[in-house]
Amino acid sequence: MKDYAIDALPIFLRLRGQPVLVIGDGEAADAKARLVAAAGGVVVGEAGSGVRLAFVALDDADAAAAAATGLRARGMLVNVVDRPALCDFTVPAIVDRDPVLVAIGTGGASASLAKAVRERLEAWLPAGLGALATAIFAARGAIATIAPTVPERRRLWDRALTAGGPLDPLVEHADPAAAVAALTALPAAADRLDTLVLASADPDDLTLRQLRTMAQADTVFHAGDVPAAVLDRARRDAVRVCGAPPAVLPGGRSVWLRTILDKV
Repeated sequence: MKDYAIDALPIFLRLRGQPVLVIGDGEAADAKARLVAAAGGVVVGEAGSGVRLAFVALDDADAAAAAATGLRARGMLVNVVDRPALCDFTVPAIVDRDPVLVAIGTGGASASLAKAVRERLEAWLPAGLGALATAIFAARGAIATIAPTVPERRRLWDRALTAGGPLDPLVEHADPAAAVAALTALPAAADRLDTLVLASADPDDLTLRQLRTMAQADTVFHAGDVPAAVLDRARRDAVRVCGAPPAVLPGGRSVWLRTILDKV
């Protein structure tokens, strides 16, 4: 069974106005310079000060390795084009639905694979997804008046954004602002408990429905024999409780995870 630890932390860096070093010339260096500029960064040469991020695009392997070592010694995080073993970070393939960004990485295993996945997602994600995100951001104050606590707001957004919901993100909305405004008319969600019986200890055997339910849970009750790798598929900030759910449930959505061997 797979160990679900990852080799890299996916993050989004704010580069606007920040100096970024690009070493090299030719198509690869130009591509990295365009990427930096698109994110609002300022491409600088080796004499630039305050640089924390660097791209190395050199054809000669020894020269690229030497450059990476020198830049790293100066405290920079370094990306060496086409040499993942020399990289502190890799650059994902990007689907841009500003302000929504989807990044696809393979840990440097295959840029072509990441590109192929990006192309599929480009065709799948609605063009107006960014407008929906903007409308949701603009409505935060109004939503806070009807869902004043963080758990209440989380449950409201979960219901709205689920498949088939009023804000389904995979559906094109003609007027995203109006769709978001209509959420104020939604009735409050009742507390609920879902029971999921696991047929396997392998998290890869979880069904899409089970994964969706776990992703929406505020509290996860679980039997003692439920593997940690399965629990890791629940929402990261969900409360986890080893044991059966009580007669009086906590607020929000609860999930009771047990295996087919559990008799509780």
